[in-house]
Amino acid sequence: MEQVFVDGMVAEPLVVFREWMAAAEASEPNDANAVALATATREGSPSVRMVLMKRVDERGFAFYTNAESQKGRELDENPQAAMCFHWKTLRRQVRVEGTVTRLPAADADAYFHSRSRGSQRAAVASAQSRPLASREELEAKVRELEAAYPGEIPRPAHWLGYVLRPERIEFWQDGAHRLHDRMAFVRRGEGWEGVRLNP
Repeated sequence: MEQVFVDGMVAEPLVVFREWMAAAEASEPNDANAVALATATREGSPSVRMVLMKRVDERGFAFYTNAESQKGRELDENPQAAMCFHWKTLRRQVRVEGTVTRLPAADADAYFHSRSRGSQRAAVASAQSRPLASREELEAKVRELEAAYPGEIPRPAHWLGYVLRPERIEFWQDGAHRLHDRMAFVRRGEGWEGVRLNP
């Protein structure tokens, strides 16, 4: 870990992130890929919720959601977003900031059909973020879908993949007596510039 926090270091932070994610997957009891995703309206009013980050590659940090949900609508209005991973057992967190774009439909298709049938039904039945008269209404929609699609459930057009392309990534490691280690990486062209921060 110490090599992450070298003053003046210029490195590839996604490599470090993958190492930290692997450690989290080995230590966290549930959902090491859970991340707080912050979005904002066009006017800048913020909101935050937990989502599951499903992949990180050269494009960035990928997640999937209903484009008609609050987060989907806000990303349409204002494609800037931030993520914060927190791994309590490791006493680490990673903050990511950047621009969000939609993934190709083929990515959404592939991931949607990799999910359990129950998760697929839930994605279709839920008008995410909008008012629901009762739990019974939702469960009735699920039963209708089960009857209507005994085979493959088609992906709804509004269920999409998104990717956050990082412009800034910060690694935080808990330190004794609140003397934490913080290292921020800012994208500079095709590379990254690293700088140590005060706790």
